[in-house]
Amino acid sequence: MKSLSRVQSREPSARGRRQIIPVPPSTLDPRPSTFVAAFTLVEMLVTMALLSLIVLALMAVFNSTQNAFRASLTQTDLLESGRNAMDLIVGDLQEMTPSYGTNSVSGKGVGAPGPDFPVVSPVNFYVNLNYYSGFPYYQSLVQSLPGTDVQRTNILENFFMLSRQNVNGSPSWVGTGYAVDPSSFPTDSLYRFTMTTNVISGNPLVLFNYFSAALNNQPRPNYNPFTNTTIWSHLMDGVVDLTVRAYDPNGFRMTNTYEYDYNGSTNTFINQNTYFPLSPYLPPALRVVNFYMFSNAVPASVEVQMGVLEDSVLQRAEGLNNPTNYLAAHAAQVHLFRQRVWIRSVDPTAY
Repeated sequence: MKSLSRVQSREPSARGRRQIIPVPPSTLDPRPSTFVAAFTLVEMLVTMALLSLIVLALMAVFNSTQNAFRASLTQTDLLESGRNAMDLIVGDLQEMTPSYGTNSVSGKGVGAPGPDFPVVSPVNFYVNLNYYSGFPYYQSLVQSLPGTDVQRTNILENFFMLSRQNVNGSPSWVGTGYAVDPSSFPTDSLYRFTMTTNVISGNPLVLFNYFSAALNNQPRPNYNPFTNTTIWSHLMDGVVDLTVRAYDPNGFRMTNTYEYDYNGSTNTFINQNTYFPLSPYLPPALRVVNFYMFSNAVPASVEVQMGVLEDSVLQRAEGLNNPTNYLAAHAAQVHLFRQRVWIRSVDPTAY
């Protein structure tokens, strides 16, 4: 009974303290209780270097994605602008109408009009090189094609067409033309000319005279016909190439082999190369000057080609003192729009 009472006396009572069981010394942490675990300086440097590499890689991917996105937006805008301009040109060409006027001036062939030599016969269709092509500052842009030794020559031409439409309830002659303002280089702004005259009381020949006189008088100092917003409207910028080719009903290209111009001061015809030094250096297929159509003659079809620069290249060129060399190295950024247009009012008896 004594041993039993001893054991029971060692049992903690309800009000007694809990028995503490000591921990063996081998399981104790030998380090001081104030020690805190942390990264070393080397570990932090290695971590920062790895994070920097990851951030740089992500930035490179982000920049490439952003550049691709911007390029796609630029091309989308450029394609939309180019197609809209081409649709406008195509619509005007399709409405071309013969005037059935005469085709001679005082017994002589009709040459290029000038301030002293207005055309006295209605012009149905007209194509010519930009008047400024002969001046050194406005030479056509020559570009090297990527990966080849071939050079591309961008030709700028202006052209005019005559049509007959119902304007404000009355039949009217409508003269429409297109030209690139060479003085805007390197912007190369494309403008559209439009002017009307009443069929009954008006003569359609004045329409072409207004169009041509504005372009042929352009070299005068401080003279810019495109500021006349009544007859000229701005379409788009960056047009470095604009060519027009006419074809007969059999599909053959129509060219004239004469390169002569009328000199009003001497009443003689002189070589066109005097005004257009660029012309002899062009391939024969590109030498199209003084292409006129009178009377009942209009082309059976017309092929229009327009080359437009990308906005990013154009903006960069506008900030340079001499953008010619810069643009010459960016042929890959010129987008070409080409379309063949069939003329509805062609008269087969004119051929």
